[in-house]
Amino acid sequence: MEALLSYLESIHPLSDGLKTYLGETLKTKAFPRKAYLLKAGHISRNIYFISKGLLRCYYMRDGHDISSWFMKEGDVMISVESFFLQKESYESIQALEDTTVHYISYEELQYIYRHFPEFNFIGRVLTERYYIQSEQRLYSIRLMRSQERYDYLMEHHSELVLRVPAKHLASYLGITEVTLSKIKGRM
Repeated sequence: MEALLSYLESIHPLSDGLKTYLGETLKTKAFPRKAYLLKAGHISRNIYFISKGLLRCYYMRDGHDISSWFMKEGDVMISVESFFLQKESYESIQALEDTTVHYISYEELQYIYRHFPEFNFIGRVLTERYYIQSEQRLYSIRLMRSQERYDYLMEHHSELVLRVPAKHLASYLGITEVTLSKIKGRM
């Protein structure tokens, strides 16, 4: 939990009251590899901070799962639309490695926003970071060729190539496993 508090403090100082509330409210849970934090059709009720491990967010299209996000240590993970609108998710969140998270519920987060004004700044910064990542992902899908998408991934998130199974990495890049293998072979 110390890593999470340090992370939040790096964005904006936390009041003693907020530190106390987080200390009393934050829960910790370990998920084994392949376990689900959220299944499609359910509501994303928690926001997770990953202290150890790797998660993927994916959705189904034409009977195939398409990876849309990978989040690792130090990242915050939610199903965005489901969490913020408290509606059923079209996405699933699954552990790719044994993963430990700290989390709070949607209601607890809303309480923090109402009672600890400094967290509104932190929440805005986190939302901006998430949105920027989303835009970068959409840009790469729309405007880059497969080789360029892979190069971008290697430049900005090279650790994922070692940690994520090829089938999930290929779906994230919007290419087949065969194409991914060919790209890797050229490197």
